[in-house]
Amino acid sequence: MDYEQIQNITKKVEEVLSENPKRFRHSLGVADTAMCLAACHGADMLKAYTAGILHDNAKYIDYDKQIKMCDDLGMGITRIERDNPYLLHAKVGAYLAGEKFGINDLSITEAIKWHTTGKPAMNKIEMIIFIADYIEPMRHTAKNLEDIRKTAFISLEETVFKILGDTLDLLKAKGRTIDLMTKEAYEYYKDKLSGKDI
Repeated sequence: MDYEQIQNITKKVEEVLSENPKRFRHSLGVADTAMCLAACHGADMLKAYTAGILHDNAKYIDYDKQIKMCDDLGMGITRIERDNPYLLHAKVGAYLAGEKFGINDLSITEAIKWHTTGKPAMNKIEMIIFIADYIEPMRHTAKNLEDIRKTAFISLEETVFKILGDTLDLLKAKGRTIDLMTKEAYEYYKDKLSGKDI
């Protein structure tokens, strides 16, 4: 991965999201934030940027088509995902990163795949994309956002834990279904960070 490849990918993402300029600006914000987090935490900056710019590349595809793609490709859809198809853009986006954008780096595609729900034991790039999607500069409505933004440049794991906790609180308050992977991720980081003052 080099800068020329990244420029080409960014142009392709802009074309794919051309009907939703706000989504493209969000993707740029996630990519730039991911690059900064990668620099701070010793991760690969180009991989972080690439995963960030591509994380929502399937958002333009309607839900029925995403479900069909997952079924046709044997991706396996949980009942919760079928009932809440907005979750599927992460799986579909990871697939399209390889198929449409030529990304064959598992660290990038897995970061795209888990950016919505999180998962237990995420690696640095996965945590960075999960966090960058939540804190990029255009975001402004999430609870505890300023505190989370500060923590993001100190501890990735603590930040993931805080985001997961706030997400679960919000979903419960709204009476929305909670993806099992989000619960598992929260419990994993809760156990891992137990005893720490966070």
